[in-house]
Parts: sequence; structure tokens; C-alpha cells
Amino acid sequence: MAGPTTRTELKDYCLRRLGNPVIQINVDATQLEDRLDDALQYFQEYHSDAVKRHYVKHEVTQTDINNKYITLTDDLTSVIRVFNMTNNSNGADMFDVSYQLHLNDFFDFRRAQDVSTFATYQQHLSMIDDMFNNTHQIRYARHEDRLYIDMDWDEKTTVGDYIIVEAYAIIDPQQHSQVYNDRFLKEYATALFKEQWGMNISKYDGIQLPGGVTMNGQQILQSAQEEIQRLEEEMQLRHELPVDFYTG
Repeated sequence: MAGPTTRTELKDYCLRRLGNPVIQINVDATQLEDRLDDALQYFQEYHSDAVKRHYVKHEVTQTDINNKYITLTDDLTSVIRVFNMTNNSNGADMFDVSYQLHLNDFFDFRRAQDVSTFATYQQHLSMIDDMFNNTHQIRYARHEDRLYIDMDWDEKTTVGDYIIVEAYAIIDPQQHSQVYNDRFLKEYATALFKEQWGMNISKYDGIQLPGGVTMNGQQILQSAQEEIQRLEEEMQLRHELPVDFYTG
């Protein structure tokens, strides 16, 4: 059988791994939906395969200047950095420090004897450029969808300028169905289903069912929690994105 490509197929797959329909899984349908939401949320927040590097172009408005932040879409998990793209056509930019540096950079490239010399010039120009055009600090409030840029908005930006945001965005499983067949997601969702199953029947521990079977929900619960702990440790060691240290 092919791997799951929809939310329903993933849920059915996890139930089959737990023994359904041979074994009755004592979990309500709404509980399964909740645990599947938890599995997807954990997967999207920590797994490197659940997100992609993404660039967002935002045109500055007067509201942005007044608020001193820009509003982003809710599919972004983190912001790496921003680039300011000035939309200026009045010709004054030819006197800008950055413009002059790159103009002289081209002149030096024509005189350079080899690529290594040009690379050395580039590093030197980059250092000078950083001194004159230092990067602004940013603060991203994910649950507000707001990106704060610590700068003098009235001086540094005008209406019509563009800000390019480099960020990580969630890969939508509705558009990219391969997400539902991810090995880690399948194992983690199954473990959460198993934990819910154990919690549901643990209060019936010791009760003997027809046929001499004795329920042991605590054992199922403990086994599920050990699996969850193992998977989360695997996430941290093998799949989690490295921490980005912002400097500026």
C-alpha cells in the first residue's frame, strides 16, 4: 500500500500500526484529530524538512512607518534577516557611499591581475560597507505576525520602498502531500495516538474482560511516553535546524 497522502490517510495509517481493526483502539475521533494537530505542530516547529527558506517582498506603507513594524503572513516560523530595497529614481543615489564603493569596485576589477585579488577587494569593500551601512536589529513576534526593525523609520524609509524578508516558511501539507508520508511524522503521530489510548483506558487497569483478558492501560501509556521521548531526542540530534545567531 502506498504511503499516506492526506490527513485522513495518515490517521488511518497510525491506527493500523496500533493494531486496528484487529484490536479496538479506545480513542475518540476528536481526540485523534487533536493528537494529529499536536504532531503536525511539533513537526512544523522543529523538523528541518517541514520548512523551507523563503523570501517575502513587502512594500512599505505609511501605516508601516507609523507602526514601526511590518505585518507578515502566519506561515512563517522565523525570520533570518531583512534587506532594504530603496525605490528611489531621483538620481541622488549616485552620491551614496554604497554606490561609490561598488563603482570603484568595478574599476579595480579591471585592473586586477586575477580573481583572488578581486576577492580581496570585495572583502575589504564589504567591511567598509558594513561600517557605513550597518545591519539593523530585528525582532519577530510570531504569534502577532509582526516584524519589528529597530531603525529610524522616518529617516530610513519612505512610502513605496521595498523590504525583502528572508525567513523560514511552513510547507503546506495540503499543497505538498508528501509531508504526510514523512517517516518521523508517522512515528510521532502514532506515539501520540498510543499515549492518548493509554490515558483513556488506564483508569480501567486490573479489570478483567470476557475471555480472561486484563486491561493494562498504564503499560500502554508508559510505552508511548518512552517512544515520544526517544523521538523528540532524535529530532534534536538529527532533524532540528541549527540555531541562527543574529549579529548586527
